[in-house]
Amino acid sequence: MKPEVQPNKIVVLSGAGISAESGLPTFRDSNGLWNNFSLQDVATPEGWKANPEAVLAFYNERRARASEAEPNVAHEAIAALDEAYEVVVITQNVDDLHERAGSRTVIHLHGQLAYARGTSTAPKRYRIDAAPISLGQLCEDGTQLRPDIVWFGEDVQHMDEARRHAASAARVLVVGTSLSVFPAASLVKAARGRAEKVINCLDIQRVPFGFTFMSGKATGIVPPLVRRWLDQAG
Repeated sequence: MKPEVQPNKIVVLSGAGISAESGLPTFRDSNGLWNNFSLQDVATPEGWKANPEAVLAFYNERRARASEAEPNVAHEAIAALDEAYEVVVITQNVDDLHERAGSRTVIHLHGQLAYARGTSTAPKRYRIDAAPISLGQLCEDGTQLRPDIVWFGEDVQHMDEARRHAASAARVLVVGTSLSVFPAASLVKAARGRAEKVINCLDIQRVPFGFTFMSGKATGIVPPLVRRWLDQAG
């Protein structure tokens, strides 16, 4: 049974485009990370098994760059919604720019750069912020630490929780993603028919049913949209 729609609830589904405007490279654009690195080498369990040192170096660099980046006005606008609404940010991004902008409830589907975890079947998780992970650095259970990142071939985190939130929101904003990464992209299907639904990205192959498409950069589109929603708050 679907949950009741909560009139004061907003769900934001964010992707790499919003972080790109803070200087963090995406994977798929013309200057993306996959042009310089093989997905199989650095973002799969097989790549980790074959060359863990190379995988650690790749994510150590990404972690350092993410820690130096600053939230942009789109992140800050989304955080401002917390003043008047119950807001849940569901992000495909592995940086902490939403949190640093002030968003209080952020669900990371693909893990977080600022954390490390062991490699046992029940791994412990540690906050490391910008610190690198080195080969031989162990979890307290004796296993090698690895980035707390969901690699291709691994299960996306918190999907059931995210789907419940999307299904109970009166407003849904999709920003910085063209919905090409699954299963995260399937969350738009949980949005209710009577919810106000907006998608903002540079381009998209197919606009999801019931969504209003707003083409452009998040820093240009999101702040005025947020101002309108704040003006409409009860």
